[in-house]
Amino acid sequence: MFFLTLIVCFAISIIITPLIKKFAFLIGATDRPNHRKVHQSIMPRLGGLAIFISFLIGLIILRPVNEFSLAILAGCLIIIITGLLDDLLELPARYKLIGQIASACTVVFWGDLQVVFINLPFGAQLQFGLLSIPFTILWIVGITNAINLIDGLDGLAAGVSSIALITISGIAFLQGNIYVATVGLIVIASTLGFLIYNFHPAKIFMGDTGALFLGYIISVLSLLGFKNVTFISLIIPVIILAVPISDTFFAILRRIIHKKPLGAPDKQHLHHCMLRMGYSHRQTVLLIYAMSAFFGLVAVIFSQARIGGALILIVIVILIIEIVAEKIGLVGRNYRPLLNIMQTFRTSLAKDRS
Repeated sequence: MFFLTLIVCFAISIIITPLIKKFAFLIGATDRPNHRKVHQSIMPRLGGLAIFISFLIGLIILRPVNEFSLAILAGCLIIIITGLLDDLLELPARYKLIGQIASACTVVFWGDLQVVFINLPFGAQLQFGLLSIPFTILWIVGITNAINLIDGLDGLAAGVSSIALITISGIAFLQGNIYVATVGLIVIASTLGFLIYNFHPAKIFMGDTGALFLGYIISVLSLLGFKNVTFISLIIPVIILAVPISDTFFAILRRIIHKKPLGAPDKQHLHHCMLRMGYSHRQTVLLIYAMSAFFGLVAVIFSQARIGGALILIVIVILIIEIVAEKIGLVGRNYRPLLNIMQTFRTSLAKDRS
């Protein structure tokens, strides 16, 4: 029954996506090309609606239930409505943010989903206290936006989200969290059906309807899967989502350094930089998929590591992300602190040898 349901979700997504495409053109939910966008023709949005409908059907068939189920579903509806309105009307950023905060508050206050404390290494414990609510809301809104920001190339957000959900579901299954594993797999099946039409050259975009929904569900499932366990467990979803999180982090850093508003759009995201380096559209997407899969594998290894090995792994991951960011110019061509240090070290080493 379980695997049959996943096949049904996949098939329904394939069947209804062309219908959603026609509907998007009918109501004017389209994306027009401009100087910031890669596509050259008018494209239908709303593809995320196909993912959501398939996801709902999967929930109805399997009925995975826990104490957070209704609150999560209510939050999904809020984020879907926000995305639909934006795909149709192109909402100002502040209104989208209100919708994201409302969906986060729904699961936090109604569902009582909060990160209350973290067990740190060597027996210590970090209590969030009054900060547990803002921390949880910030996590949900932050991850939702991170997935939204990476949605810049055909199939990119759908593929990266699917890889992240595979890792989250797999680790949740290993830890006996069947609810998270089940919901995650339903979303994956629904997203992969849509990806058939969204991979380059795309016939339809997921729009904010899809990107916000995927970001929201990933953020919530990652909290449910690794909530109130240890410092190591909290780091797992950060590693799984290293690509969208780091892209968002460096976007914020870039705008601070260049004294631009945090919400100002630009063409300096990871995929833009890789395209400028000469990679094709398809190559860029596949390389970012590979990066996401690499971090997913690291997260699985990390989840099984001891404290010492886990801490070493964290340092290695941070160094890899920083070096890649400097190499491709995520912050700017002149932002190369670590590479400059390495160059200075190599120069001094060469002098000593001579």
